[in-house]
Amino acid sequence: MSMHLRELSPNECYEILEHTRFGHLACCRNGQPYIAAIYFAFSGNMAYSFTMPGKKLDWMRENEKVCLHVEHRSTSGWTSVLIDGAFEEFPDNDLWRDERMRAWSLLQAQPDWWEIGSLSTHEIPVLSEPPHAFYGILVHSVSGRSASRAD
Repeated sequence: MSMHLRELSPNECYEILEHTRFGHLACCRNGQPYIAAIYFAFSGNMAYSFTMPGKKLDWMRENEKVCLHVEHRSTSGWTSVLIDGAFEEFPDNDLWRDERMRAWSLLQAQPDWWEIGSLSTHEIPVLSEPPHAFYGILVHSVSGRSASRAD
């Protein structure tokens, strides 16, 4: 059985991203890579997500260069899309309110969107500041490939 491999056009990549909710986010600090599973919502040229404080957020704040990888597998082949982009945090202030609300509205349309980034929404403690951070991955470039059986 041979596989037919082809490059995806940017439009095909964007179409896949708009219909994908789960991926792996890679960041790097001091030459050490780190990868984490995330839920996201893609719109325009931004993948929106959220996280609790921790390693991923600390590293992205220090080095904005990140990659987001999504993959679909089936019995007939696979598709893979990679975003090279930049981390943008949406702090809880007036300047970033619109982007925060856009991120929240896109994410909350998905069931269990908070699961990876939190314990659960009803377990988040009430603090003077929200413990979670909304952020985006701004696309600098996008690429993709697909492989299908050549029967």
